[in-house]
Amino acid sequence: PYDKNTLFLFCGKRTDRIKGLIWEGDGFLLLYKRIENGNFRWPRTQEEALEISADQYQMLMQGLEIVARHPIEEISCPEFSL
Repeated sequence: PYDKNTLFLFCGKRTDRIKGLIWEGDGFLLLYKRIENGNFRWPRTQEEALEISADQYQMLMQGLEIVARHPIEEISCPEFSL
């Protein structure tokens, strides 16, 4: 956690709140955000934890999903070809 360029995000049971922790060189900065409507879509297990991009972070802070729960799957229809 002592990397100056890494923000660690945490979310507890109440998924309308998120906490951030960043090392500033002389101590940690603790950030806290609570959204009024909705909740954060957040990993629940260590296996689901992931590294996100700056764009995904911005989406998350807006309350948007960064990983689709039911992603659109491509299907093939051999009957139709273009």
